[in-house]
Amino acid sequence: MLSTALRNVLAHKARLLMTVLAVCLGVAFVSGALVFADSTAAAYRAAATRDFADTAVRVTASRPDTLTDALARKLADVPGVAGARPSADGSTTVNAADGTPLRVHPGSNLGAAYLPGKDGKDPRHPLADGRAPTGSDEIAVDRGTAAAGHFRLGDTITLATDGPAMTKRLVGIVTTGDTRVSAAGTLVLFDRATAQQLFAAPGHYTGIDLAAAPGAGQYALAQQVTAVLPAGAEATTGQALADQQAVYVGTLTRGYAKLPLVFAAVALFIGSFLIINTFTMLVARRTREIALLRAIGATRRQVVRSLLTEALLVGLAASAAGFVAGLGIAKALPGLLSSDLPTGALVIGPRPVAAALLVGVGVTVLAAWLPARRAARIAPIEALRAEAQQTERSRLRPIAGAALLALGAGQLTYLAATAKDAAQDNLNTGVLGCGLLVVGLIAVAPVLVSPVLRLVGRCTRRSGIVGRLARQNALRDPRRTAATAATLLISTAMVTGLAVIGDSTGRTLADQAAAGLGADYVISTNATMSGIDPVAVQRVAHTPGVRTASAVADSTLVIGGSVRTVSGIDPDTVHDVLKLDFLSGSTEDLGPGRIALSAGVAKGTGLTTGSRVNARVGRAQGLTEYTVVGVYQDNPAAHDVLASRGEVQQKSHLPGSVQRILVRADGTGEHDLRTAVGSNPLLKVQDRADLVHEAAGTVSNLLTLMYGLLGLGAVISALGIVNTMAMSVTERTREIGVLRAIGMDRAGIRRTIRLEALTVAAFGTLLGLAGGLFSAWALSALANGAIKQYTLTVPWGTLLLVCLTSLAIGVAAAAVPARRAAALSPLEAVADA
Repeated sequence: MLSTALRNVLAHKARLLMTVLAVCLGVAFVSGALVFADSTAAAYRAAATRDFADTAVRVTASRPDTLTDALARKLADVPGVAGARPSADGSTTVNAADGTPLRVHPGSNLGAAYLPGKDGKDPRHPLADGRAPTGSDEIAVDRGTAAAGHFRLGDTITLATDGPAMTKRLVGIVTTGDTRVSAAGTLVLFDRATAQQLFAAPGHYTGIDLAAAPGAGQYALAQQVTAVLPAGAEATTGQALADQQAVYVGTLTRGYAKLPLVFAAVALFIGSFLIINTFTMLVARRTREIALLRAIGATRRQVVRSLLTEALLVGLAASAAGFVAGLGIAKALPGLLSSDLPTGALVIGPRPVAAALLVGVGVTVLAAWLPARRAARIAPIEALRAEAQQTERSRLRPIAGAALLALGAGQLTYLAATAKDAAQDNLNTGVLGCGLLVVGLIAVAPVLVSPVLRLVGRCTRRSGIVGRLARQNALRDPRRTAATAATLLISTAMVTGLAVIGDSTGRTLADQAAAGLGADYVISTNATMSGIDPVAVQRVAHTPGVRTASAVADSTLVIGGSVRTVSGIDPDTVHDVLKLDFLSGSTEDLGPGRIALSAGVAKGTGLTTGSRVNARVGRAQGLTEYTVVGVYQDNPAAHDVLASRGEVQQKSHLPGSVQRILVRADGTGEHDLRTAVGSNPLLKVQDRADLVHEAAGTVSNLLTLMYGLLGLGAVISALGIVNTMAMSVTERTREIGVLRAIGMDRAGIRRTIRLEALTVAAFGTLLGLAGGLFSAWALSALANGAIKQYTLTVPWGTLLLVCLTSLAIGVAAAAVPARRAAALSPLEAVADA
């Protein structure tokens, strides 16, 4: 039977090519994602190892005045230490040439001292252009920062460490292997004295790196160094530092490998239906051949083995082709996802190879198993029939499909009625319900073909006999029509659900971003651990065109067992910059020991106006009793709790600081306000449109995923329609010849095939649209719990585009089969059939 399987694969290679391409897509994404992840991780590990290649032990201290030159000389004399190299580093954020903060990422905006050795060069920061900084007004930056910020030697650059902005002159450009910098970070180098003053203390360092003498182990050396360290200092091996840095950078970029795996899962899921449909049609075409094999002695098991062997060969071919394509994907992903990802040789380990074989062969063989079982039931008597008989419709399938559909719909309806948040259990229930719903729709699709296509057929009546023929051809084999439409059903359902949820989420976040905000601009820091210079607050208030500048101190508040955000406000100016809707009480009663709660916090804690509660603000050690003097409608700009600014400033993590300035202005612009705060890169100056854009920015990733899934589903759906139409043309060769003989021209044949494909595409699109809308409605309960005031909205324009795209796929996929059908000679078609 092996020779029979090989002969059949070669005989139907054109049909099976579509299956190979569908599986190849899934295998390519799986293997590409795994190779990309392994290669990126290896590149980061190699870069981190290079960063600490000369560092056997690093000494750090909890106090800035611990590490001195004298300690460095003492450590250099420890047996096994080949040299000691002090460092003074910390965090530094810079502005690009256009005045906007450059590459701001937590932990990736570095500042350090340029510490030359005896040869006048710092081996950690080789100069690429210019010279090293020698004065307090000079800096050097790495090559990536210079390129991203559009800096040139001699430029004046604005930067900040943890306070007011400073301006320095760029005198040098260096190279660095620090993976924190190469992963979309920045590096600024100062002279020794300036770096010590900024990051440690004059004459002191933040770390001392020790090189090991030949034969000295890092762990043993760290123990020897620890024995001579002063209190408050500790030693860490270079290998531990490299591992920590690799893990940190890997965490920042971990999500890059997940997106290809999502596409792989979708491609394989949709592709499995194409495989089932292809083998089902091949079995139907080869009914007499299989029956003849049965008649000459082939057993049912041998028939099954033969078809599964064909599937195995197809899977092997798809795995090999997909793996090669996956290498191309892995090579291209760093440039597509981020220009700052490391590049290097691809790491091809056993995991991606095994995954390619397992996925390609496993999916193909499993998908072909059901058609193979059906082929084994063909009786030998079928070899004597003139034409293949219609396959008997399964009575169990629609019943099972209806049960799955009811179960999935019921589960989603129950979720919509009871879910209050996006907890993991609710999320799992929602995903399971959506899966059951889609599988149920696919199972009952053959039963729905007739009523739905009769409805769609009303739109094709104007095409006359061509339209009626197209509809009847689609109705001829409901199972095949449903199987062909399944790929479009899945992709349309997924894209519709994502589109509705994405649009609803984006609109809600956009509405919330500026809701309750009366100010025209918000000047803010990135965290409650940093603050705005008090002098800057005064400069903003005195900027021409500023009507009100109300400073807000933000901090944490522990209340009712939860950590909330408290905003310290000035009751005299807050109503000019915030739209507060009090349900009871007012801001006039705010003061020491008195707070106002948002409606959500009040409901969650069971507190009302007049209640007393123990809470802790910021860095306060013990609990303080507070009186609730008001409850206001939830307001994102006001956060969870309101208190007097003076009390929050006194107890915040950064005493005396403010984290926001809410500005009401008449005529002033963003540039004027940024100038007023010294163009400090640690601060954001945003108008209402900026706030809306920032809040909705996370939805852009969802939209990117949506369009990617639509494109992927379109490709696989097109393959399925081409396959079905091509085989349908082959089966109806005599019918097409008769139509041509009685007067239908080539254009009519082409229109018939195209309309048939359009009808099938419309069927899959309608079912997918219904399933996607229902799923989005049910899952809105999860979003409503995660996002306050979430409102379900339907993006009709986007859904119209999805429908038109799906229909266009059907028409485009039928182009080649239609052309082939029109090219048939009437006499030859009738004679050869």
